[in-house]
Amino acid sequence: MTIINILLDSTTILIFLGIGYLFTFILISAYWHDVIKALPVRTFFLAKCIQSCSWFLVVLRGEIPDFLTISAANSLMFIGASLESIAYLRLRNEWSRGFKWMYRLLIPLSIAGFHLVMLIHNQENLRIAYCSLALPVILAPLYRLTKGPSLLMKVIGYIYLFVIAANLIRGATALLTDVSASFYTPGIYQLVYLVTIYILTILSIMGFLLLWKEKSSQELLHYASYDDLTGTLNRRTFTAKAKPLLASCARKKEAVSYLLFDIDSFKGINDTYGHHTGDLVLKDITKRFKRQLGEDDLFVRYGGDEFGILLSGKNELESTELAERIKTTLETASSSLPVPYTISIGVLTLVPDQLTHMESIYTRCDQALYTAKRNGRNRIYRSQIS
Repeated sequence: MTIINILLDSTTILIFLGIGYLFTFILISAYWHDVIKALPVRTFFLAKCIQSCSWFLVVLRGEIPDFLTISAANSLMFIGASLESIAYLRLRNEWSRGFKWMYRLLIPLSIAGFHLVMLIHNQENLRIAYCSLALPVILAPLYRLTKGPSLLMKVIGYIYLFVIAANLIRGATALLTDVSASFYTPGIYQLVYLVTIYILTILSIMGFLLLWKEKSSQELLHYASYDDLTGTLNRRTFTAKAKPLLASCARKKEAVSYLLFDIDSFKGINDTYGHHTGDLVLKDITKRFKRQLGEDDLFVRYGGDEFGILLSGKNELESTELAERIKTTLETASSSLPVPYTISIGVLTLVPDQLTHMESIYTRCDQALYTAKRNGRNRIYRSQIS
């Protein structure tokens, strides 16, 4: 079989490419009511709509004015690629002011530069070279995906790096060699390049939707594990994490300390100043404690104004110093809150064994906290190991 027999008509390949972009509409429409309201998905959806229009204009070369098939098609491609990059940056919560200004400049400059090439020296190889160099600049921020937290994100990042490299090779081919880099010139180059674009298009669409689903799943897991108001662990997640931590300390024969505390007269704060002020107090005390904790320490909100902290490897002296620091900070530091407040803390330090359970630690600390309250509040009481 000769090469000529396996070459496809360029129009046929470009039509398939346009159809590939339309897969986006079908896939996103399947989840329309669930995801289309999200800004990253809307941005990606719009990018693929614009890119689809661009490719179908390219297909009609010779049937409609060149102004549309060259000028409008390439302008739409620059806009679509920019929106695609923006969608990923939004997905990763990296759509910063710097990137906003970058794309506000890149979009008009890339379009203006292309038309300047058309005006000064309107040759196909120069137009191809310009587009093949401009698109990698537009897509360059997507290299950040290769540093993403998940394997899926890394793979998608490398797909875009491959797209960038392919464009640079095409631009160099058009600028430095006599080989035609046009989509309209039959040849093995045309076949490989267009089929590669088709495959990468499908992969990018599927990849974005999978990344969005991955992010949604991670957010659901976060909401199921953490307290919405304070960002601390909820009781169920804390209990699940505390069990292996206690087992690890038991094997190593390391001490653990547990602090159970609540805000003195918290009901009075809510009744007098309102629940919004009460929420501000809860956030404030959480922020103050988090500054003092290590990565392995577990911080839980049991409900209302009751919190617990499990300190891995902290002895009596270290846990007492932590509690005293927080108590002193509340008494001396200036605050933007409309009401001052104090806390009472129950503390227990022990070296756990295989029979030590979080429930028993909590019960003993709860008794110590009650004693601190009964003795006048705004104080620390340590439970002694019997």
